[in-house]
Amino acid sequence: MSIRILLLGKNGQVGWELQRALAPLGELVACDFDSPGELRADFTQPETLRALVWRVQPVVIVNAAAHTAVDKAEAEPDLAHQLNATAPAVLADEAEACGALLVHYSTDYVFDGSGVEAREEDDATGPLNVYGRSKLEGERLIRMSGCQHLILRTSWVYAARGGNFARTMLRLAAEREEMKVVNDQIGAPTGADLLADVTAHAIRHLAQHPQDGGLYHCVAAGETNWNLYAKEVLALAAQAQPAIKLKATDVAPVPTSAFPTPAARPHNSRLNTARLQATFGLRLPHWRDGVARMLTEIL
Repeated sequence: MSIRILLLGKNGQVGWELQRALAPLGELVACDFDSPGELRADFTQPETLRALVWRVQPVVIVNAAAHTAVDKAEAEPDLAHQLNATAPAVLADEAEACGALLVHYSTDYVFDGSGVEAREEDDATGPLNVYGRSKLEGERLIRMSGCQHLILRTSWVYAARGGNFARTMLRLAAEREEMKVVNDQIGAPTGADLLADVTAHAIRHLAQHPQDGGLYHCVAAGETNWNLYAKEVLALAAQAQPAIKLKATDVAPVPTSAFPTPAARPHNSRLNTARLQATFGLRLPHWRDGVARMLTEIL
């Protein structure tokens, strides 16, 4: 299998890992908003993306670009919609026109976070904030285009590269004797490397079984809350580096209401991945495995 792949958002957490995972599949043309000249992918000017697609003539378009600043989106809804809905719709139209597969990433934030069950792909949506609404609209516009597509909804994405929750917890634990982290939001920390590897596997599968495209949930196995996630990070760090100096010895659990934010967060971010695993023949690893691996890279 050797194909031409157009990757957008190459410098983000997922995009960076995708450069590694997609490279063995064929010719990879990786772009971002700051790419030079004709390879510049400016999602604030979605119409310019049409020329980029026709210039590259890809067999697969992978869109890892998005407006992901959840709280900031509340103050700039038009920009969030432009980046998360309008631009992906343009890519979907061009994918349909040139017969390409469009791979796109969405989020657990399309749901309202109620209940305790893991959400399935066909469950009713009800986003609580601007970010969630813009991502849900992006999904809808992609489906409406009629293009062959793969949409992966995920949650709590992290990577060793750049800022992440684990780095923040380690910094705070080194600075403070007391820490408080919310314990009433439940989900699965999911590595950007896992998303990239699943994407590469799915692209190979869809080349032989295009009928299997559509919407899937993709998160690491297991579940936790942010408080237990923080405790796990500190415990693993102390185990990996016994000499590490952390002032905080515990992380106090508090409700979400203790830390008001501009954007409401869903309490239940559980996503059922049975459809993805059955269709693509995958076994998703436990979230602890990925977090442990990430910590060995950043410590």
